Amino acid sequence: MSGGDWAVLLFLSLIWGGSFFFVAVAVQELPTLTIVLFRVTVAALVLWTVVALRGAPLPRDPRVWLTFLLLGLVNNAIPFGLIVWGQQVLDSGLASILNATTPLFTVVIAGVFLADERLSLARVLGVLTGFAGVVLMIGFDSLAGLAGHAIAQVAILGAACAYAVSAVLARRFGSLGPDPVVTAAGQVTGAALFLAPAAAVIDRPWQLAVPSAPVWASLLALAVVSTALAYTLYFRLLRRAGATNLVLVTFLVPVTAILMGVLFLDERLAWVHGLGLALIAAGLVAIDGRLLRRGGRQGGGQGGR
Repeated sequence: MSGGDWAVLLFLSLIWGGSFFFVAVAVQELPTLTIVLFRVTVAALVLWTVVALRGAPLPRDPRVWLTFLLLGLVNNAIPFGLIVWGQQVLDSGLASILNATTPLFTVVIAGVFLADERLSLARVLGVLTGFAGVVLMIGFDSLAGLAGHAIAQVAILGAACAYAVSAVLARRFGSLGPDPVVTAAGQVTGAALFLAPAAAVIDRPWQLAVPSAPVWASLLALAVVSTALAYTLYFRLLRRAGATNLVLVTFLVPVTAILMGVLFLDERLAWVHGLGLALIAAGLVAIDGRLLRRGGRQGGGQGGR
């Protein structure tokens, strides 16, 4: 990945890291399907407005629209619903650790289905090293929650697996060539179409009490920032960096959350945070591969001399 790609990845980690906080606020007053439906519906309205203002061409191939529906189901409706449902009983730290298993699933799935992202020992070790760094930064005390709420934990792991499948699916879909904003708009629209009937039957949102101002603010942030903006960047980066590199954002979420706490909340950075950050950096270097290849070439050249 280029320096610009890494910058986008870091920015994604900021706005997706905030989504765990926004969800934690929203679940205090609203049920799961209502939260997720609001998130994708408002995101769809924002994105289609952007498409109209830009005059971006709409795809004519029916396969593209069918893929939008599939991506909406696998990349939005299923994982969003599972994460929101799981966070009703799990704290955000444990949820983010479980979500950080996404690269583990992606390395395997991409290695099977994508010719240019074959499974390698360096990538596997890089993912495992990065995941160890995530656990270290969040804190082992968060792992104490693993003793209970097994179904909620399986739900978050299911969301991570869905994200991995959707990243590989979206990478293969990229050959059909729609504009990233159109793809993001089509995806969240597909998710809304799946979620609307379920939310109407199960949650009956019109019968719910009006949410408080903090919940409204969290819902809007989830929809506009953590969904509309985030998925526009997601599909742009996916074309350039590939599925495995893209989902490394789940490793960076706890990094940005902790650093923001240090910068803006006067929190202190402990030595374990530095060690965790070093492990994450080492894992990213191993998965990126360029420094390792460069070192191998230099070592080979010196041996030859």
